Amino acid sequence: MNSRNMIRVAAAATFCLLGTAAVRAQGATAPGAASGGKIAVLNVRQAIVTTAEGKQASAELQSQFAPRQNEMETLNKQINDIRQQLAANQTTWSDEQKNKAQTQGQRLAAQLERKNTELQEDVNAAQGDVVDRIGRKMMDVLDRYARENGYVAVFDSSAQNSPIIYASNNVDVTQDIIRLYDQQYPIKGSGAPAAKPAATPKPAAPPAAKPQR
Repeated sequence: MNSRNMIRVAAAATFCLLGTAAVRAQGATAPGAASGGKIAVLNVRQAIVTTAEGKQASAELQSQFAPRQNEMETLNKQINDIRQQLAANQTTWSDEQKNKAQTQGQRLAAQLERKNTELQEDVNAAQGDVVDRIGRKMMDVLDRYARENGYVAVFDSSAQNSPIIYASNNVDVTQDIIRLYDQQYPIKGSGAPAAKPAATPKPAAPPAAKPQR
């Protein structure tokens, strides 16, 4: 487990959230707009972890679970030390010494497995809370942005099994949503006043192509 990547989005959950936002945006469009309305893509995974709130939450989770990770690393080192001692003393230790070391190693291994399972469950729960908190507010930002800019559908380019094969960078609204989210929901202590998200027209010409994620 990599503590630097603690904030992760469940693909199915983000896809469902985005689908809801797309339907809401489409329902708010004037009759007949569907035939000429715009379509956009949003990397929900990137958007959530790149917001100021997402970065802050990632750092907080890393700090929160660091002691338990360190404890597991210590256990793993103890297990490896026992294995090395057994290998180095196969011909010098008595059967009683070998059995004692093996029993201790097995006990530590079981303890490590249990702690690892508990930690992963707690990390997943904490991540889910963060994603739910940020995701819900982000869908509100996206809903308003889509209605004010005439988008009738927004697809999640980060969703598992995404149907998107190609999308021009000119229709990617990820950076717009991140910026508007940070304006609407500034993190505590940032000193930035809350601002209502404003419509941001897309550029007439597409920017240089970005590497696909």
